[in-house]
Amino acid sequence: MLDIQFLRDNPDLVKAACKNKNREGIDIDHILELADLRKKAAGEVSEVNRKRNEAQAARDFEAGKRLKDEFTAAEEKYRALEKELVALLIKLPNIPSPDTPVGPDESGNRVLRQWGEIPQFSFTPKAHWDIGHDLGIIDSEKAAEVVGARFTYLKGDLALLQYALVDYAMKTLTSREKLQQIIDTAGLSVSAKPFIPVVPPVMVKKAVQIRMARFLTPEEHYLFPEDDLMLVGSAEHTLGPLHMDESLREEDLPIRYVGYSVAFRREAGAAGKDTRGILRQHQFDKIEMETFVRPEDGYREQDLLVAIQEHFMQELKLPHQVVLVCTGDMGFPDQRQMDVETWMPGQNTYRETHSADYVGGFQARRLQTRIKRSDGTTEPVHMNDATAFAMGRTLIAILENYQQEDGSVLVPEVLRPYIGKDKIEKR
Repeated sequence: MLDIQFLRDNPDLVKAACKNKNREGIDIDHILELADLRKKAAGEVSEVNRKRNEAQAARDFEAGKRLKDEFTAAEEKYRALEKELVALLIKLPNIPSPDTPVGPDESGNRVLRQWGEIPQFSFTPKAHWDIGHDLGIIDSEKAAEVVGARFTYLKGDLALLQYALVDYAMKTLTSREKLQQIIDTAGLSVSAKPFIPVVPPVMVKKAVQIRMARFLTPEEHYLFPEDDLMLVGSAEHTLGPLHMDESLREEDLPIRYVGYSVAFRREAGAAGKDTRGILRQHQFDKIEMETFVRPEDGYREQDLLVAIQEHFMQELKLPHQVVLVCTGDMGFPDQRQMDVETWMPGQNTYRETHSADYVGGFQARRLQTRIKRSDGTTEPVHMNDATAFAMGRTLIAILENYQQEDGSVLVPEVLRPYIGKDKIEKR
């Protein structure tokens, strides 16, 4: 949520953000009018309360009774204005960073850099769903019978490959030495403080998800209204509120978490899109990074998260590109968003495998997560979230880039110690 004083000082900037993020139709001037009325109402509540205290001190019971009724009325007026104002404020998107490209959709995204060479095959490369079917490691047919469309069974060596990715990511992110190597290679000036591993809940209260500014519609989320719960669409949805309604000490920052979780999306808006294979599933697994930092460290922290993503893909030797996401394609709470897109030979294109979202103090202001500075002042902490591995998409990239003419798939060298073999073959 945006700070009301920031809105007063920068109304044109907020209006531009609404337009560029495709969030037009919000009356900024009306919000400012409501904010002024709320401020006035708060003053009235304080003034009546002051008079009540004076009457109580003077033992003027008649005046005290009258002022009690006035106080109740003034407080109700304030609460009504507060409710109306907050309902509008939470519709305002975060302000994009100065370097975010302005664009209507993904066509406005800008490629920052590329790594690796697109593989050349002496045969026609297959899509992952054919590779998985032929090797007996992806079974969408039986999953459709058991559950329905957009679910699958990962079997045999592909399941082991997923567990290998989990182990590899966790060992990297919990090692100060390995993080320092990534920082040095990227030329960054940030802390090498390790990530704390978490297995987070996969359900979240609706109100908390709204405070996270990540609430999805019923068409996108699996909801359980009778329990006031929903299934998460990413581990970040329950990692972000870990310090909800708390003050964090400045000397304890950065605080970094890495969570492994199953996630759920209804994908109702993707009817007929990516229906084959495991790219777009109702149920999928992800390793997510969530960090809390001082405002002055926010952009550098995002650069670290992207460097970690690039490190992972380079160690897997998967060709990829880093993309700066434009205003029309970025998330509602995002201040700056960068994606890693990995080459998929079976589809002859780059597909998003990672996202890194810097949200500044936008979520923290809604979550009431603050920094207590060493000088005693407090302010919203700044937050970042980023993908370590989206399992399905990473497995797709490995299957398609490492496929062999005989139908087997080589295991990336960095994962061989975890899986105990160098090739996936039909059993």
